[in-house]
Amino acid sequence: MSTTELRRANERGRADHGWLQSRHSFSFADYHDPEQIGFSDLRVINDDRVAPGQGFGRHPHRDMEILSYVLDGALQHRDSLGNGSVIRPGDIQLMRAGSGIAHSEFNASDREPVHFLQIWILPDTRDLAPGYQQKHFASADKRGRLCLILSPDGDRGSLRIHQDTRVYAGLFDGAERAELELGGQRHAYVHLARGALNVNGQRLEAGDGLRVRHAERLEFAAGEQAEVLVFDLRPNELPQRP
Repeated sequence: MSTTELRRANERGRADHGWLQSRHSFSFADYHDPEQIGFSDLRVINDDRVAPGQGFGRHPHRDMEILSYVLDGALQHRDSLGNGSVIRPGDIQLMRAGSGIAHSEFNASDREPVHFLQIWILPDTRDLAPGYQQKHFASADKRGRLCLILSPDGDRGSLRIHQDTRVYAGLFDGAERAELELGGQRHAYVHLARGALNVNGQRLEAGDGLRVRHAERLEFAAGEQAEVLVFDLRPNELPQRP
């Protein structure tokens, strides 16, 4: 039987570091809630706003698939593999931490803030070789539809993730509608990055997250300048280390 669980944006964890304003959909750093320890293989969604010229200094990660999704502004990335890039709205960056990687992330502007989502997904295998992928997906690819941006097989030009997870991005406004077939065998997590949107008849506002278990399909409608991320996940209830 299908079930849904809505968590409003104002129920998320909060962190105020002055230069960084962050909202945590799941337990992270000093925010711990035993009821919010990820969902399936999805471990972290941090909604971060970084002041001009500020950022995260070089720090390590391992055994995690890390997605960065910029909503406004520009994010400067550098890592121990020698990659360096500026990520802007429409760009999708996926970093495989694998056996170990270090990186830094800074606001690329000294005048404007940057607003981005950092998302962690557990990989299917430990100690993979670290890796880096980045691709731009035009607004037209997401307008009124769900655009596949991450998948385990790189389907439809998506970035390849080492997990049985598919991630979609969509833009919806007015009469635009879309459906995602799940067949009742999967879980899904919907994060509304901005605007407002109906998902299976439930109204979501910016920052809201919706857990969906064993649904046949997801239906998206009645958007108001909505930008949404949808995670098609294995139906395990708690994140498990591979």
